[in-house]
Amino acid sequence: MAGKIAKHFIDDLLARANIVEVVERAVQLKKAGRDFQGLCPFHNEKTPSFTVSPEKQFYHCFGCGAHGSAIGFLMNHDGLGFVEAVEDLAGLLGLEVQYEESSGPATPAADYSALYQVMDEAQQLYARLLREHPARQRAVDYLKGRGLTGEVAKRFGIGYAPPGWDALVSTLGAEPGRRKLLIEAGLAVEKDNDRFYDRFRDRIMFPIRDRRGRCIAFGGRIIDEGEPKYLNSPETPIFHKRQELYGLDQVLKRGKRPERVLIVEGYMDVVALGQFGVDNAVATLGTATTGEQLEQLYRHVSEIVFCFDGDAAGRRAAWRALETVLPLLKEGRRAGFLFLPQGHDPDSLVRAEGAAVFNAKERITALSTFLFDDLSAKADLSSIDGRAQLVALARPLITKVPPGPLRQLLGQHLEKLAGTTIRGTDEPAPPVRKPPPQPVRPHAPGRYVPSLLTRAIAMLVRQPSLAPLARDLPALDVATNPESALLVTLLERLEGNPDLSSGALLESFRDGPQASLLTDILAQPLLLDESHWEAEFTGAIEQMLKRSRRGEITRRVMNRLPPGPGPDRQPDDDDG
Repeated sequence: MAGKIAKHFIDDLLARANIVEVVERAVQLKKAGRDFQGLCPFHNEKTPSFTVSPEKQFYHCFGCGAHGSAIGFLMNHDGLGFVEAVEDLAGLLGLEVQYEESSGPATPAADYSALYQVMDEAQQLYARLLREHPARQRAVDYLKGRGLTGEVAKRFGIGYAPPGWDALVSTLGAEPGRRKLLIEAGLAVEKDNDRFYDRFRDRIMFPIRDRRGRCIAFGGRIIDEGEPKYLNSPETPIFHKRQELYGLDQVLKRGKRPERVLIVEGYMDVVALGQFGVDNAVATLGTATTGEQLEQLYRHVSEIVFCFDGDAAGRRAAWRALETVLPLLKEGRRAGFLFLPQGHDPDSLVRAEGAAVFNAKERITALSTFLFDDLSAKADLSSIDGRAQLVALARPLITKVPPGPLRQLLGQHLEKLAGTTIRGTDEPAPPVRKPPPQPVRPHAPGRYVPSLLTRAIAMLVRQPSLAPLARDLPALDVATNPESALLVTLLERLEGNPDLSSGALLESFRDGPQASLLTDILAQPLLLDESHWEAEFTGAIEQMLKRSRRGEITRRVMNRLPPGPGPDRQPDDDDG
């Protein structure tokens, strides 16, 4: 089984990547000398302070201190985990991620490229059949009857699986090896007599894509009456129903993070809303919302809104969603509910009232409001017994919320409703980890002035070619001084690989014991033009050399002093 991503692969990936191309997918950049500049995506600003260096493969914001490599940008901007960011960047470059075994040489990850390829071919075939097949008119009439345009059908890649048993198998599975691939992809089924037939027949086809836009499965809707109304692809090596969301790729295509994501119930809801400009909607794949799906969404947005019918069935579904989302509500995350008026689905409501209704804050019911309104309706708050019942119902739910402000406030509101103090719902939030204090010189109160070491570190990471200038660096106190240890580690890594870019050098510290200190140092402004870095770095090294020599002389003098006070003793001639 594959282990960690191979270090040499990360170095190679960052060497091949162009960080400008990665960042430009989300930030409008303009050339500014050797670098590129734009408005920082991590904080609000009117004047650009965000720079991207193609030479150093490094981004840095002089306003908020955000910085990192191409991998770091994907993690921080797109809310990806490290492995996902590496996979995304590798996918852009057409590379297969390589992993390290617990023992032995690096091994490539499982290769699913053939599955992705056949899924893409199937999507294109279904889309073509919607335009050309003799039996296509029923499908076209259905889509037109739902008010969809050809443009939106093309945007979502909607297609048609015609009647018959082998429209897809005969086209894509002419070779025996390809038929086995169609089965593995969930597109075909094998009979007992070694014959194959299409899984999807006489259905409108909705391609299900992962967040990178790759087709991984299909949802097929029957055109006339029949069961099942929707037929989804089975689980495959590239499709896991509990983890995926229909339409997420369309949401992420916008580049800019949406304020919130709307979860609706079906594929047609997402497509219809998209046609009217509601481009932040996704749908689950025929099941109740799962924690895996919600966790994936929270990587990209801070608020999730569940959209359900306002009837009893819709509110039951909303309650199940509430129970699923409660354990995920870490600080900074929100959830709410949009209940549709009687007789409306998302399609009819957007046509009747317009797109704004789906993002209007006044139409969204906060999770806390829904929670307490629903529970209060089940208990008689005018009686002691009823208030006790409310506590019994609410406390297990509130304790599902991670410790923090939301959990505290929910507990306080329950106490207010119940009219009593309740234990077990108001644990304080975990302590915030503060960065280590930075040295501040007395003559510059209130302003950070970096030490020699921090200046050297900050310049070295931003310009690794400075490393040879520190060949004569004296032995530093790495045992008790973390900054000294960090500088020595940087120099050692550059000595072993002098061609590392800034981005790759920074990435090599990820999750290591020195990562936090390095991040703190790089977050501080380096108020010096780059043209002076070489002279400044050389000066810092020389100053450290001088201090080291003075310290050595002092140690030698002190070692020659006899026991006792002896304040007037002068050093011998050979003391230096």
